[in-house]
Amino acid sequence: MSELSAINNFLLCPTPQAWVDWALENETLLLIDHANCEKKAAASAMNLMYRYVDKPDLLKKMSQLAREELLHFEQVVALMQEKSIHYHHLSSSRYAASMRAEMRTHEPARLIDTLIVGAFVEARSCERFAALAPFLDKQISRFYNSLLRSESRHFMDYLSLARQYNDEDIDQSTKESSIESFNERINYFAKMEAELINSVDETFRFHSGIPA
Repeated sequence: MSELSAINNFLLCPTPQAWVDWALENETLLLIDHANCEKKAAASAMNLMYRYVDKPDLLKKMSQLAREELLHFEQVVALMQEKSIHYHHLSSSRYAASMRAEMRTHEPARLIDTLIVGAFVEARSCERFAALAPFLDKQISRFYNSLLRSESRHFMDYLSLARQYNDEDIDQSTKESSIESFNERINYFAKMEAELINSVDETFRFHSGIPA
């Protein structure tokens, strides 16, 4: 599908088969952490809405995104209940925190980097749903395939907003250098994201690297 083509072109590497095998051995943890990821995604969107109240395009897209992520959270929890999986707290993976630690702290760079990182998180989530779906039972596989369109749209929303706010209030004399800087930030986080995906993790999570 075209959504996955755009995501695969955006990410520097596919999910390693070693992680897919690890996920299949830890289906309970996969679903629990998936629920956590949906809840965190909604919270991240809400945080952006509280922080940037002067940006109507961001408010509209993040409001829609938060509602969808909370719906997905409810769907994962319902699926877990059907499978008698107890939902409990899990520690976070290093994935998103490692990228957020590299974000710039001054505005508007902070907003742009936050949106870029959001795009990578959504892109990797979508790519992993597609990677897992062929190997899971029919119920989970159907559910994961149903998420691909919305998750790919979330990826595009984050990326398009990052480009939009990068281009705002830029005169022609600085526009070319600003676009170059934006592409450099994409490449910077792309390399970091690929390193996190391909490096060793001790604990399985939805966004963890490969098993030790």
